[in-house]
Amino acid sequence: MGLPPLTLGIEEEYQIIDPATRELAPRNEDLIAAGQRLIHDQIKPEFMKSQVEIGTSVCRTIEEARDEIVRVRRAVVEVADEYGLAMAAASTHPFSSFDDQPITDADRYVHLQENLGYIATRLLIFGMHVHVGIPDPEMRLDIMKQASYFLPHLLALSSSSPFWLGSDTGLKSYRSVVFENMPRSGLPPAFESWSAYQTFLDVLINTRCIDEPTKIWWDIRPHPKFPTLEFRITDICTKIDEVICIAALIQAIVAKLILLRRANRTWRTYSHHLIDENKWRALRYGTEGKLIDFGRRTELPVAERTEELLALVDDVVDELGTRKEVEYARTIAREGSSADRQLAIYRETGDFKQVVDQLIAESREGL
Repeated sequence: MGLPPLTLGIEEEYQIIDPATRELAPRNEDLIAAGQRLIHDQIKPEFMKSQVEIGTSVCRTIEEARDEIVRVRRAVVEVADEYGLAMAAASTHPFSSFDDQPITDADRYVHLQENLGYIATRLLIFGMHVHVGIPDPEMRLDIMKQASYFLPHLLALSSSSPFWLGSDTGLKSYRSVVFENMPRSGLPPAFESWSAYQTFLDVLINTRCIDEPTKIWWDIRPHPKFPTLEFRITDICTKIDEVICIAALIQAIVAKLILLRRANRTWRTYSHHLIDENKWRALRYGTEGKLIDFGRRTELPVAERTEELLALVDDVVDELGTRKEVEYARTIAREGSSADRQLAIYRETGDFKQVVDQLIAESREGL
């Protein structure tokens, strides 16, 4: 088939935990200063002082991506241990409140809070972003439009935020609800050309809606600085096997859509309103829900939709070398995501601290 390289990069946002209280600890300066000795600029501050962000280097294969995630997670765990802290990978903390979290002292975050007001104050959420290298900007936009269909599938499989402020929200990805309060979030518009996208950006910048393109926070976007398509919809996965599965799935979806384009074919696009229905189902029910097949006008369990997705990308995974990693989605769909495991522990024990302990333990698996 001769697929293009489709390089990968993964960003993750981690919770900093006080192991004694299991609450969030506003200590990112300590972790970043120590972490930079090990992984240099691959660890950075995030909006609140109880979070840090990491980024992998550009990875050519899924094996490199796994090695990178293991390396950077291990570094964060090591420096957290030095300071008597812990790291957890989940998209909300089970009970800590945003009211108690100081904001990182950096111009970008101060301006963000000034611009967004109380919306910014509530952003105690943690995400995972997967970049796929697509040098051609026209191709990048076309794949973005087509790939939007699959975003709810990815959200259901990655869901890890069932709790908020000490409450069971009844949702599997409450992070998605919090984040959609942001302007320029959610599903992206469809653009017919790169020039149309640039015109859109120019209007926003010239009318002072934004000062630069990173202030666009869609679920999937052309990255403003790198030649990548950035998938932003997912919760952060707690286990490394889940991280790599989601990254491999995203890469395989992009590869399949590129093959279709080369054959002068395309994945059918649907209105935002229909895809939003599936997004709602994904964030509400996760792996236990049903997603709509718009072509057949029927709904099917996430496990069945996952099998259909695996069948769709079957002809690209061997060339990508990701069959094992992609097919792990079948395990997630069958056994549940991080959100399901968190809920199971809480329903068994009634203790949010035990949920945090589980998150810390699972985040260390495979290191």
